[in-house]
This record gives sequence, structure tokens and C-alpha cells, in this order.
Amino acid sequence: MTLSHTAIPVPPAPETIRWLATPEQLDQWLTSLPAGCPVALDTEFERVSTFHPIPGLVQLGGAGDFWLVEPHVADASTYFRQMLTDSERPKLLYAMSEDLELFRHWLQIAPAGLQDLQIGAALAGAGFSVGYARLVESLFGETLDKSVTRSDWLSRPLSPEQERYAVDDIRYLEPLANWVVAKLKERNLEHALAEESGRFADEAAAPEDVDRHYLKLRGGWTLTLAQQAVLQRLAAWREQECHKVDRPRNRVLSDALLIAIAERCPSSLGELNDIQGLPGGIVKRYGEHLLELVRAGKEADTSAFETIQRPLTRDQQALYKQVKKCFRKIAEEHDIPIEILAPRKRIEKVIQDRSLQGQVFFEGWRATLLEPVVSDIEEFVKQ
Repeated sequence: MTLSHTAIPVPPAPETIRWLATPEQLDQWLTSLPAGCPVALDTEFERVSTFHPIPGLVQLGGAGDFWLVEPHVADASTYFRQMLTDSERPKLLYAMSEDLELFRHWLQIAPAGLQDLQIGAALAGAGFSVGYARLVESLFGETLDKSVTRSDWLSRPLSPEQERYAVDDIRYLEPLANWVVAKLKERNLEHALAEESGRFADEAAAPEDVDRHYLKLRGGWTLTLAQQAVLQRLAAWREQECHKVDRPRNRVLSDALLIAIAERCPSSLGELNDIQGLPGGIVKRYGEHLLELVRAGKEADTSAFETIQRPLTRDQQALYKQVKKCFRKIAEEHDIPIEILAPRKRIEKVIQDRSLQGQVFFEGWRATLLEPVVSDIEEFVKQ
């Protein structure tokens, strides 16, 4: 789909940047919003050397107003959390995954009533994972200054360029939402944006089970059952340690080294120290505990153990290509990116289960679109 400039009006850039400086001011503005009025929402944060994102700024828009809010003000607000969790108050975001992670850790909440306009734009035919600035330029003919995107959002005062950038990140969200909704109505997909955004938010809000994190280390599929049981304990320990010291996973122990330890299953500090690439400081600080985890994994009962998903076999790859053609046919007919309609890992699940039964990802708005090819897919996977 080639995007052209839309006639939907865009609010002008404010002459002065305004801040809601106290929790009371934020509460007053939030309670003054008309019922059902959407709130444009974005955040800025830092996480270069930390496991958890550190909030740097909150941007809010609604009813023609645009505001910047300090994190401590939002945190102390009576109504800010209520607004975020109010399913009747639409929240407009763009590429919201990191914002959701921030809210989950910082405020310990799972927002509701979300509309991820990057998803909406994809459903509307704008393409997969299109950047916000590119979409704004294509639809509204305005070029955003992205020079301060990676700037320091924790230091104060913010520069005028940072403040303008922060406001521009929310100024186009409501016009963009209007364009998305109009396009989705043309495509009979009015409910798809809320449904898909809600599904995405629910998955992001689900508490992570550290004992299942090893399943994400796809490179460990070649390990034996006992070695994977070791890897399970190592990966769970790393998650807990990253939370404890607030450092990124690779700053504690990389995936590759976790897999190497599980493969070697060392029984002494000397054997642990011999693993190529393992820093001596790690052995000194965590060595004895790592050996305890290895021993526990080797002795574990693996009768009901879930193994890491292996790559598709050659026969499964051939079947994957056949099934993907069915999904691609529908994706092209409706001008929806196949990455949205049927992500690779979802198709792989169909191939490995040899069934569409229980594949919840292909319900809702997808079910209507995929109905013409469901029987063909089922025939392929049952061969």
C-alpha cells in the first residue's frame, strides 16, 4: 500500500512546552477529561546498563492538550494508575512493548484499554513495523527531529530539543488513530486493533516464570535431557540474579555461556574455570553456586520435563512452506503483513502439533480472514 498525505487535521505544535508539575495538577487534568476521550501516551527511559528500565519522562495528550510529566509526579498521582488500568479510557501508543515493560516494573500495573497504533497501521495496510517518524511524514507531510532519541532522559533540565521531541511523540497519535480507524472500517476490521492490542498487552503482563526461561534459549535444543535440566536451573538463577543486581543478562552471564556450562556439566571449580570464555570473576563470585545448580539439574526427575523446541526438520520445513503459502495468500489479499497475520513461530507451532485445534492465535479477527484456507491448512498438516 502506497501511503499518501491525509486530510485529517494535526494539532499545531504548542508555542510553549507545558508541564504538569505536581500530582494534584496531574489528577485535576485527568479528571477533567471527557468520558471516553482518548489519552495519547508515551514514555522516555534509560536502560543501557540496567536490567530494568529507569523512567525518565511521561508524555500525555488529550482533549487538545499536551503535557510533560516527571516520573515522580506520575508515581504520586492518585488517578494516573487508574487512568492506565481503565479499560473504558482508550490509551493511544506507538510500538508499546517497552512502555508496557516500564509500567510493569515501575508501577507494578498492567494497563488496559490500549491501542498500539503500530499494530493498527500494519492492519490498515501501512506495512510491518513501520517507524513512527516515517509514518508521520508519509501521512501528514511533517518531518520529525529524531536527533535526541538516544539522549539522556534522566538528566535535568531537559533541552528545548528534547522537550519538543517528547511532545511530537504524542502530538500525532490521535490523528494517526483516526486514520487507522477509518482504514480498518473500510476493511471490516474495526475490532481487530483493540483485539490485537489487548492480546499483546495480556501476553506482556503475564508474570514471567523464571523456571521456563530456558525454553527461550533456542540454541540449547541439542543438549541432552539431563543437560537441559541443568540449563533450566542456570537460566532461572540468572533471571533472579539480574533482578537482584539490576544488570542486563549479558552483564551477568550470556546465553552462550549458560549453554556451555550445561553442556560440560562441570563438577569442580577447575572444570568450570576451563570453560572457554567464562570470566574468572564469574567463577570466583558464583562458582560454588553454579556447581550446586549443575548437581541439582543432573539429579532432577526429567520424566515430565519440557524440552526446548528444536528447529523444524527437513520434512517439516517443506510442510511449513506449503502452509505458509495459504497464510500468504490471505495476507496479500487483505494487504496485511504476514508477520502480523501469521508470525513464523505460530506457523511452526501448527506444523509441530500437526493440528489447528487449540491454536488460539488463529481465533478472533484472524478466524474470519482465514476461513477460506482453513480446510487446506488442515489437510496439509494431517498428511
